Amino acid sequence: MTLTGNWSYPTSIRFGAGRIKELADACRAAGMERPLLITDRGLKKMPITQTALDVLEEAGHGRALFAEVDPNPTEANLEAGLKIFREGGYDGVVAFGGGSGLDLAKTVAFMAGQTRPVWDFEDIGDWWTRADADAIVPIVAVPTTAGTGSEVGRAGVITNSETHEKKIIFHPKMLPAVVICDPELTVSMPKSITAGTGLDAFAHCVEAFSSPHYHPMSQGIALEGMRLVKDYLPRAYEDGSDIEARANMMSAAAMGATAFQKGLGAIHALSHPIGAVYHTHHGTTNAVFMPAVLKFNADAIRGRFDGVAAYLGISGGFDGFCEFVDAFNHQLGVPKKLEDLGVKDPDLNMLAEAALRDPSTGGNPVKLTREHVLSLFEAAL
Repeated sequence: MTLTGNWSYPTSIRFGAGRIKELADACRAAGMERPLLITDRGLKKMPITQTALDVLEEAGHGRALFAEVDPNPTEANLEAGLKIFREGGYDGVVAFGGGSGLDLAKTVAFMAGQTRPVWDFEDIGDWWTRADADAIVPIVAVPTTAGTGSEVGRAGVITNSETHEKKIIFHPKMLPAVVICDPELTVSMPKSITAGTGLDAFAHCVEAFSSPHYHPMSQGIALEGMRLVKDYLPRAYEDGSDIEARANMMSAAAMGATAFQKGLGAIHALSHPIGAVYHTHHGTTNAVFMPAVLKFNADAIRGRFDGVAAYLGISGGFDGFCEFVDAFNHQLGVPKKLEDLGVKDPDLNMLAEAALRDPSTGGNPVKLTREHVLSLFEAAL
């Protein structure tokens, strides 16, 4: 099977090794002539970033770059990016990188022509309708990791640096017009990032499948996404140059983010405040919380995960699936406790309040209370 394709769901996706060379054409297809490429500091001088800029420059689109993006991007990063975008007269954004770079870039594109503050567009009710949809500039997304799936998402996560809360900024037009998924861009990821981002994709699929909301299409995508991560993440972890494994993990990442239209749950609700306060890696933090959350949700999800286990070739039904998750984390070098990620003497009351306010809370199959959240934090500590 050739791992190359052109997909129109959930947006236009050009998938396959070497397709970064189509970046300029993708920008034209999205309606932009003067794009600003936005990525994070770590990627600023990497060869893959320079290759992308070369492609744009050679096609006459300039070589504009903004890379002042933190691992958990903040409103300060957003304001800096908006200043560069507006002063440079750019007409679109190339979102390039992992979740941080993609989220910040998409939010710059969204906010480029807005007059209200970004927090007015948090993913609460119909707040997204406050935006001037015509003022949102086009986005081309190029993921360089295989986890967050932000390249096929309609939102960006921005950390409020004053309250230390992660906020989800949502609008349907934040969905990139064109995505280039080139697995060759992921081969240089170190093992720890390969594992953390891959387990983020796994968490998206697990929580989407667990969600009580009705969305059969997402349910099916989540199930196959779990299989791809189970089969291919260990291979990508052991051999970063395994392009088949990298390609299937890139697919799994996009599938996880498509699936969680059905909902997320306690894993993300707990992980978001930890990441905002302690700046831990998001996917790795999700992986630490997953065993405790699976056990907490057991009565509500046992039956459906008996079927998941059978599909994945795991014996023992739901209990076997939980044992697999523990072993999978260990195989991929994930610590068992938050303390090993640098979480020391946390303010559990503050974290619990933040978790209960997180929009992911509503997608958990068991209604979360303050006592539940505190016990889950304590189990992970």
